[in-house]
Amino acid sequence: MKTVYVIDVESGNLQSLFNAIKRIGGYDVKFIHDAKEFADYNDSIEKLIFPGVGNYAHFIKQLHDRELVDPITKYIESGRALMGICVGLQAFFESSEESDNSEYQGLGYLKFGLSKFNKSDPVFTQRKQLKAVPHIGWNSVNTIKANNTTLSKTTSFFGINTVNKYYFVHSYAAILKDEQQEKVISEAISNGWDIAFARYGSEIFLAAVSYKNFFATQFHPEKSGVAGLKVIKSFLEGSRFSEVTTSDAQPVDNIENTLSGLTRRIIACLDVRSNDDGDLVVTKGDQYNVRESSGDSDESKVRNLGKPVELATRYYNQGADEVTFLNITSFRNSPLKDLPMLKVLSTAAETIFVPLTVGGGIKDLVDPISGEKVPAAKVASLYFRSGADKVSIGSDAVTIAENYYANNKHKTGTTSIETISATFGSQAVVISVDPKRKYVSSPSETTMETIHIQDPSKYGPAGEKYCYYQVTSQGGRVTHELGALELCLACEDLGAGEILLNSIDHDGSNKGFNLELLRQVKEKASIPVIASSGAGKPEHFQEVFDMDCGIDAALGAGLFHRGEYEVNDVKRYLQKECSMDVRLDDTVEL
Repeated sequence: MKTVYVIDVESGNLQSLFNAIKRIGGYDVKFIHDAKEFADYNDSIEKLIFPGVGNYAHFIKQLHDRELVDPITKYIESGRALMGICVGLQAFFESSEESDNSEYQGLGYLKFGLSKFNKSDPVFTQRKQLKAVPHIGWNSVNTIKANNTTLSKTTSFFGINTVNKYYFVHSYAAILKDEQQEKVISEAISNGWDIAFARYGSEIFLAAVSYKNFFATQFHPEKSGVAGLKVIKSFLEGSRFSEVTTSDAQPVDNIENTLSGLTRRIIACLDVRSNDDGDLVVTKGDQYNVRESSGDSDESKVRNLGKPVELATRYYNQGADEVTFLNITSFRNSPLKDLPMLKVLSTAAETIFVPLTVGGGIKDLVDPISGEKVPAAKVASLYFRSGADKVSIGSDAVTIAENYYANNKHKTGTTSIETISATFGSQAVVISVDPKRKYVSSPSETTMETIHIQDPSKYGPAGEKYCYYQVTSQGGRVTHELGALELCLACEDLGAGEILLNSIDHDGSNKGFNLELLRQVKEKASIPVIASSGAGKPEHFQEVFDMDCGIDAALGAGLFHRGEYEVNDVKRYLQKECSMDVRLDDTVEL
């Protein structure tokens, strides 16, 4: 059996790449952590994968600290095959705006600087929207230039085509911002570089590059479903060009072009907790109450909807664009000893090749056995090493935001949000917000930004015409004098990359998402916002995506758990009835 070697500088989730290679079959995987290990394996390496997750500056510093720059450079010069992924692509450019450390620069194979996506992209601002940064979701490759010509739609480039969707998650990219940069790329193509281009809003950027034996993608093929596995397989087999098969195709007639270029992202969520027998189960609440109704409250049991791995795998096979696990009782236990949850995650990652988010108890902790303080970034690392791509922070985010405002918006650099994003990138940090509507007679009654209720039928019990959404913690048990909007803006400023916006008022209601709450946050936040709580049918997803504020993704739970709809039922409804762009790859074959 052949062996694939993978550079590991401990910057994020490499377990999924390992699982992807195993899924393709026929290869062993060995990890290389430093120059000594590289030297030990060097004579045996024929296929080397160079993945990078997280912060560019941190990643480049790790390459230098581990003395890997020289052996990687010499390996490429030897003519052997190398594949870079995400920051593993970015490392081969000259520099990045993400790094202010001139001591640690990129490898400079392309004399081109990486820049941050523009949240004030004109195509968004003319609609009074902000473009969400990071760029998170499923996008298309629009053009592939190879052998100094444009490939036809029937030809793939290392398995990449202009038909399928690929999962991107990054704030910085090789963006063509001016004529000089376009000239640099044009000259590179003339000199033998093959380049695939994608679009985020009005910004064109490099989605993949290849030169001789070197190939790299900005997107994550190991997280791009079967279409992504085909890219890794093509690299391992040395298949540079191949024909696009009919099974790759998905309907494109009369389908929208979104402002961003991204598809409508559908996320399946599993609320996980221990039942009364100590087993981890998926449950679902009604306004966060997860126990069955019973005349005798002492006998009401935790609602059990199935086993986490089994359900997560089912939703992946049904077409879920992401799967989220929320450990809803984690505040009672330390994740350092929460081995069942880590086991759930690692087992799920073996067969699920879309992004996995896990939430619960991610904060600075004290080890219950040793008494040692364990920083939040290390707690997050446990989940990343088990197969998670993102961590969701809930209760700790509330405490962090309260302190942020109490200290006049001063950043300490020590919070879980700041430390995790500094190492793993802002895209790895999701804020899970659990707010509940609070009515007020006048905006002057609170320092929080209020919503003027337009529909008289929705006025408060005393006829209040204003409200704001008051955040809670510990699974809705503790209420705080802080608004959902204020929480989200604080966390964005501290480095969070995405907002999972729940609504206790709508949870388990099946009456649709809380549109007024979503609008309030989305109109002010410039990071992606995921709509959550209340979805009961496909029309609810249409309703939230039709909003003119540009909601980035929508999450479903109960309608999938109950078997009323499969994930692709929702997607096909959006595609056929609403002409919305969705990822459908259930016909794609590895």
